[in-house]
Amino acid sequence: MLGASQPAPATARMARSGRSEWQTSCAILTSKVVSQEQSESLPVPPVSGGFDHVPAVNGHHSAAQMNLVPIEKSDGNPLVPQHRHHQQKPLSVTDLSPAPMHGSNLRVAYQGVPGAYSEAAAGKAYPNCQAVPCDQFEVAFQAVELWIADRAVLPVENSLGGSIHRNYDLLLRHRLHIVGEVQLPVHHCLLALPGVRKEFLTRVISHPQGLAQCEHTLTKLGLNVAREAVDDTAGAAEFIAANNLRDTAAIASARAAEIYGLEILEDGIQDDASNVTRFVMLAREPIIPRTDRPFKTSIVFAHEKGTSVLYKVLSAFAFRDISLTKIESRPNHNRPIRVVDDANVGTAKHFEYMFYVDFEASMAETRAQNALAEVQEFTSFLRVLGSYPMDMTPWSPSSSTSCTSSS
Repeated sequence: MLGASQPAPATARMARSGRSEWQTSCAILTSKVVSQEQSESLPVPPVSGGFDHVPAVNGHHSAAQMNLVPIEKSDGNPLVPQHRHHQQKPLSVTDLSPAPMHGSNLRVAYQGVPGAYSEAAAGKAYPNCQAVPCDQFEVAFQAVELWIADRAVLPVENSLGGSIHRNYDLLLRHRLHIVGEVQLPVHHCLLALPGVRKEFLTRVISHPQGLAQCEHTLTKLGLNVAREAVDDTAGAAEFIAANNLRDTAAIASARAAEIYGLEILEDGIQDDASNVTRFVMLAREPIIPRTDRPFKTSIVFAHEKGTSVLYKVLSAFAFRDISLTKIESRPNHNRPIRVVDDANVGTAKHFEYMFYVDFEASMAETRAQNALAEVQEFTSFLRVLGSYPMDMTPWSPSSSTSCTSSS
């Protein structure tokens, strides 16, 4: 008879099988990262979207299905394949280890290249962190899900440009939790190669929101030039420097000018000085809500059929004196159109929406719990995206970040 402390043979085989699946998945991730390094002389690019095409591993296709959780050895250390490279890169399988709770070892994913405003937001959210650049928003989500990064810091709205709809959709698609927020003042500069004069410019490039936020100022400067959109502000500066474009300027941060060797032709060119972007901090696990400081809670729901349903949902918060700070509607991709047939008036087509709401209350408060219990009566779907501390720091422009970029 087996002793109580000894695993059964079947259980042992299952443990070995699970460990084998995890190691195989890690090896595939390693090959995806290594394949991006074409030569030792080239700089390491930001994290690419290669994780969208991870091949099937033992029947698993998605990151959530692979469930890449580090397995601990008997000595308590995480079992991680020892795969080393002499060249520094943003993502490595050797980084697949439990996330540190505190200190400066946090790996924080952001969208863009070094010098981006998202990098500055990551530095404000997690001082002295290791910033992990990603070329797409979704890659930043996947980096956290696959244990390659510990946190992600991504923009969700701007005071001038409005909501970043892509990230609202990704919040619903992925299972990460909002654990905090950062509000970052945006200070745009007009950058060009050394010696270039404004009157010789024929083109200005930047992120679409960067162009929109400086539209009137560019006109006042007499820059009636072509304006082209690129993936991010710092990427525009990098593109000019890499291609030695002497007829093109970029709208980006002063830090981007420092990194890529550009000159600042005009400083503070945003149309409104109160230009602030709100970022959310994402993690694999939620934080425990508290009541000793101001908290904000974010939810998403789809309402049931009926009359005045949205009004009834919002009344649940108004009745308990809970302030709403944000409400955003996005198409319900699972059911974009609802068709209603009426013999008297004919057929009507209604667009179906998901509603995102932020409200000023902690889920540790009874009033917030009661409000969501009432909301659930009128919704077909309800999910709490996170309950987290509000950013109460004063707005003050900052030209530097305290993150160390891994690229």
